[in-house]
Amino acid sequence: MIGIIAAMDKEIDDIKSMMTEEGDIDKKQVSGMEFWHGHLYECEVVLVKCGVGKVNAAMAAEVLVTMYNVDSIINTGIAGALDDRIDIGDIVLSTEAQEHDMDVTGLGYRKGIIPDQDTSVYKADSRLIQIAKDVCTKTNPDVNVFEGKVVSGDQFISGREVKKNIIDSVGGMCTEMEGAAIAHVAYMSDTPFLIIRSISDKANDDADIDYPTFQKKAIRNSVKLVSGMLKEIATM
Repeated sequence: MIGIIAAMDKEIDDIKSMMTEEGDIDKKQVSGMEFWHGHLYECEVVLVKCGVGKVNAAMAAEVLVTMYNVDSIINTGIAGALDDRIDIGDIVLSTEAQEHDMDVTGLGYRKGIIPDQDTSVYKADSRLIQIAKDVCTKTNPDVNVFEGKVVSGDQFISGREVKKNIIDSVGGMCTEMEGAAIAHVAYMSDTPFLIIRSISDKANDDADIDYPTFQKKAIRNSVKLVSGMLKEIATM
């Protein structure tokens, strides 16, 4: 069983439609979120819109792990690019994830480090990464695909100085608001995960203009990848 998490309705509306066409859906309200349990391309899937932010994302991931006992989690959505090589519409596959706004520097820790934990950087599943890469090559050959660190914080990044601070402190290829929290829960529960992010903006001074302008294009690319992954997994 595969858990799929997105922050916004528009990021999963098309997946919901495909699931509805394939068969019956069992819907449950848990912690204010609606979980859709059904099938897509013969894969058993639980789909949820978590809402924006790390706490919402962590809650959704915990329900998927404890109530549905999912085998893996895919987090899909959009993000702002940190790496200058990445353009709007490109896709980033997480190799790892970290919170960029975890700040205990006042006690001598580096930015992004959570005290008293064995790690603050969570490694994504290599099998899911490979499946995603293969699907992109087959179905979206014109879209550039990058692999690297995804960083998350409860901020929409829209300024060069803030962007530079994130790059200098924790690095990363793109920044968003949910992935690292999901990765944290997945790591603690030994659940394989992958964060997929399609780029909607450059996390710079133009981000507030680019985000609404290119949001639909970015979402379309990420949804196409997720549905392609499920189709591929169904044949394995």
